[in-house]
Amino acid sequence: RRGGRGGTAMTFVAIVEGPLWYLAAAIFAVGALARVAGIVRFGRKTDLSVPRGSAAAGAVRAFFLHFVPHGGFGRRTAFHVFAGYLFHLDLFALLFWAAPHVAFLKERVLGFGWEPLPRWGFIVAAEAAFAGLILLWFRRVSDPVLRAISDADDHVGAWLTFIVMLTGCLALQESHVELRILHLLAVEAWLIYFPFSRLMHAVTFVLSRAYTGATFGRRGITP
Repeated sequence: RRGGRGGTAMTFVAIVEGPLWYLAAAIFAVGALARVAGIVRFGRKTDLSVPRGSAAAGAVRAFFLHFVPHGGFGRRTAFHVFAGYLFHLDLFALLFWAAPHVAFLKERVLGFGWEPLPRWGFIVAAEAAFAGLILLWFRRVSDPVLRAISDADDHVGAWLTFIVMLTGCLALQESHVELRILHLLAVEAWLIYFPFSRLMHAVTFVLSRAYTGATFGRRGITP
């Protein structure tokens, strides 16, 4: 039997790693699926015009084509594209190839793992992801147009992501259980917030691009 502060601490760790984790994961999954289902349920109006191309081909073409700016937008969006790819690609690498994440996915989610990033790879990816996120947020608060159309959700999502990344770096050494639990708490808050925020763009951008591409593709136009 454990008592006193030690017992309380162990109980809190067990709650964070157990029920709270599963609750956050369930809210994330159900919330995200509900958002996607709601978008799909809107459907689309019947297009009575004669098709001049393939909607399916247009959807695929638009999805990949818009990973690179075109049509004269390259120079105007260069900063945003650079910072965006710097952040998102390195965050993706950290999420799926950081050694603690690979171990967590193997033990708690998938049952199998893969070769993780070496320590130097983690450091490089983390620094690049931090740089990209900070650059994107700085552009949001410094650009007059972006600042005018931004609201609390944009800033909460950015700062919550920053906190998740920062606590993850602090917990990397796994020298203190408190740092690991702090990181897990931040992740759980992020998972709960995700479906109800603009962070959902990580999922809905696929539907948006596909819908736009299919609409224009049916008309024989490359969007």
